[in-house]
Amino acid sequence: MLILKTIKDINNQVVELKEMGKKVGFVPTMGALHEGHISLIRLSNRENDLTVCSIFVNPTQFNDPKDFEKYPITLESDMQKLIAAKCDILFLPTVAEMYPKGLKNSEPIDFGYIAGTLEGEFRPGHFDGMAQIVEKLLRAVAPHRLYMGQKDYQQAMICTRLIKKRNLKIKIVVCPIKREKDGLAMSSRNVRLDARSRKVAVEISKVLKSMKGRAARGEGQLIADLEQAAFEKLSSFSEFKVEYVAIRDAKTLKPIKKISATTHAVALIAARIGGVRLIDNMLL
Repeated sequence: MLILKTIKDINNQVVELKEMGKKVGFVPTMGALHEGHISLIRLSNRENDLTVCSIFVNPTQFNDPKDFEKYPITLESDMQKLIAAKCDILFLPTVAEMYPKGLKNSEPIDFGYIAGTLEGEFRPGHFDGMAQIVEKLLRAVAPHRLYMGQKDYQQAMICTRLIKKRNLKIKIVVCPIKREKDGLAMSSRNVRLDARSRKVAVEISKVLKSMKGRAARGEGQLIADLEQAAFEKLSSFSEFKVEYVAIRDAKTLKPIKKISATTHAVALIAARIGGVRLIDNMLL
């Protein structure tokens, strides 16, 4: 696996590969890799000639400085996992490399409603910082395909719009959530859960599964009733501090009132447990 640390080096390398007719897939990460990340690497390997993975903990997308400080750094094990998954190139830039002129975003994009609701409401500024670094990475790597996980549902929507607004010739591929055997969505933050919190955290996915089942059985069922029942269920566990439980239109994230045969909906949850913030979602 080739390790490159500068924008110039990764860009030159990919340009050379493209001139050879090679297709390049890209998996951006913040490290602390798990099977969810590795599944994206494997898919990229199948669909492209080469795969680039980046590891960069982006300071501008953390609205909580403590969350940034506590984000797990596991570079050695990450590199071993990437080698085992047959990743071709690791892009490993520094903050100074990605932000040579400082952290301020000089050309923010107005993503409208989808950036202000749910995650945008509870993590102000998060999507500005995330979109800023994704654009920098995409321009540096210039891949044919970008691979992201469905767990960060809203993030994937933002990135889709980013690519369109900036007229980047890149296809985004959003992949299904990878889960632990008990159903908990895989996340780099899971390693910070203590034993009790880890045991209770699985209730998030259980509640989502219950919402999906109830929605399937009750066409025309009021969304507010499903949301309230799910919120109450999670809140019954003293360990949880629930931020939101929402069912939204899967394409716009706008609220909907009822489930019907023609509805494309997604249920989304964010909750804190044991000092760790977890998100999950499920298509209904």
